[in-house]
Amino acid sequence: MSEPYLNPPVAKRVPMVHTEHGIERPDPYFWMRERDHPDVLDYLTAENQYLEHKMAPLKELRETLFQEMKGRMPQRDDSVPYSKGGYWYYHRFEEGQEQARYYRKPIDGGQEQLLLDVNEEGKDQPYIQEIGLSVSPNGELLAYGLDRVGRRQYQLFVKHIDTDRVLEQSIDDTDGNYVWAADNATLFFERKHPETLRTCRVYRVNALNLESPMEVYYEADETFYCQLDKSRDGQVIFIHSLSTQTSESRFVFADKPSADFHLVQHRTKDVLYYPTHREGLFWILTNWQALNFRVMTAKLDHSGMEHWNEVIEHRPEVLIESIEPFADVFVFQERHQGQQRLRIFPMHQQAPADHFVPLSEQAFSIWLDANPEHKTQVLRFGYTSLTRPVSTMEYHLNTGEIKVLKEQEVVGGHLPEAYYSERVWAKSQDGTQVPISLVYKKELFKKGTNPCLLYGYGSYGISLDPWFSSARLSLLDRGWVFAIAHVRGGQELGRQWYESGKKHQKKNTFLDFIACGEALIEQGFSAAGHLHAMGGSAGGLLMGACLNMRPDLWKSVVAQVPFVDVVTTMLDDSIPLTTGEYDEWGNPNDPAYFGSMLEYSPYDQVRQAAYPDILVTTGYHDSQVQYWEPAKWVARFRELNAGMPQLLFYTDLNSGHGGQSGRFERLKELALEYAFLIGRG
Repeated sequence: MSEPYLNPPVAKRVPMVHTEHGIERPDPYFWMRERDHPDVLDYLTAENQYLEHKMAPLKELRETLFQEMKGRMPQRDDSVPYSKGGYWYYHRFEEGQEQARYYRKPIDGGQEQLLLDVNEEGKDQPYIQEIGLSVSPNGELLAYGLDRVGRRQYQLFVKHIDTDRVLEQSIDDTDGNYVWAADNATLFFERKHPETLRTCRVYRVNALNLESPMEVYYEADETFYCQLDKSRDGQVIFIHSLSTQTSESRFVFADKPSADFHLVQHRTKDVLYYPTHREGLFWILTNWQALNFRVMTAKLDHSGMEHWNEVIEHRPEVLIESIEPFADVFVFQERHQGQQRLRIFPMHQQAPADHFVPLSEQAFSIWLDANPEHKTQVLRFGYTSLTRPVSTMEYHLNTGEIKVLKEQEVVGGHLPEAYYSERVWAKSQDGTQVPISLVYKKELFKKGTNPCLLYGYGSYGISLDPWFSSARLSLLDRGWVFAIAHVRGGQELGRQWYESGKKHQKKNTFLDFIACGEALIEQGFSAAGHLHAMGGSAGGLLMGACLNMRPDLWKSVVAQVPFVDVVTTMLDDSIPLTTGEYDEWGNPNDPAYFGSMLEYSPYDQVRQAAYPDILVTTGYHDSQVQYWEPAKWVARFRELNAGMPQLLFYTDLNSGHGGQSGRFERLKELALEYAFLIGRG
């Protein structure tokens, strides 16, 4: 008798039909959403067993890849310390440890103090994730959150640092964002709705006992979520109510935490504004009458927008992504012609004129790093590119000197000059030029012959800026080209790039990605029959749509935690995060949005076709994309295309949206994905 996992699993079919706007949609796998039902677990287990059977010929390659990736990571790794309140703060990975240990040490000398050992917190548990470590202004108390499932619901703890005593009382289901008031006792935190997981309530609590939290704000609009924030000068605490298109902020002074929160400016549809505080004024980044944002100031009496004063005007060719106020300068993170830059804007006339932190590579990522001190002469920032590991750097505001504090070690050595990175362009169906960032190893590149992995996302205005991966060297050193498609729906080329890849224009995202794949072949960076694709979450939706639109273009596709049952999910406001997504995809209760979603929804559009080899992954506790979406999608593929033996599906039964939490453990799934790709060439 043959083992059941030798053949593709066959999911049971239970008759179910959705009817919306007069259209019937059969959904015989709807039953899979019954979490923890034995039939669900049996099916997911069977798919895992089938995957292991089909991947058996690549078992040695998987282990080789895992050991390569792990071997490039230092066994012991220390972060660069940053100063705050008289201490150096940093974390360390000890040899062989999966999780970090957090420390601090007095700047003027003294003993190192262990703040939190995540390895100990997660001992004998399959999953542990820390978040939100925040020390009280006087340096005596530590607030932090722990998630032991992967659902991104964090249990709040408070610890007396000097005595190493953790309060017995804790608070469940927080969002992981904790803000201290100036009195060193009041702590503000957010909680999620228990079913939808929307962050919608803000509380304050006495951190000395964590008893009887008091609700200070409830966001009733189901399309919005809350986010706590504190100004860099420590004087003002904000509650931001946010959606994709609209925002609203409230504030209270940090030294008056029991006072009522005051409104900065009431929400206005399609107006985003993000206030911070400096020297008695609100400094506001806003898209009000400014598509790519401008900077304005306002008095603290929360007067209306008509009384705001413009400081930095709107520039159509420049997107202002964030502003950070320091005592003597403002730092703007901007994006120009698809590339990031840091603009230094002095606040005093005698200071040097506004200028940019100088950088030279074609394709890179830059971001502000830990800069907790309001008064500083140096700016800490991070930098990486497709050829250079992540570096922590320091820019001296007076002299312009740049100092590399640390470049992430690649054990065994890494020569950036052995690899070549460049930016090329693809022409989409409507004539739009779409940028592609790519990298390959010089000595292994032969035009028109190399296998190529094209990666994409393209949603929520999230930009896929180039980044280095030591694990990716396992592909590059085997002759692969790695490319990133900067498709519409991201924000690489400004806010309009995002607006033209959402709602009714979502199809542009998919057409752009297909055009990038075709361009890589036409320009000789790959060859027909050697082009592969990968994307996760909303990038998994991208994979699903492009599979249905052009199944012939790809040799294989890896879809990680893919959002593929778009219509059904967006019609069910009981599912986590659905209502907040209407600004991104549209509300399918409207027939027009229903029709445009149905046209590209991967689950609804699976058909009989010559699909390429596909690997699908998910996490059972995923709160962003529920496990049943990819499970149903795979089952429908198997139903309509019985000849797809290389359709493989892996469920991590112990994790959520981000996969495993351990720094080495998470490499095992990546080794699986790379082995799948390399095995197909």
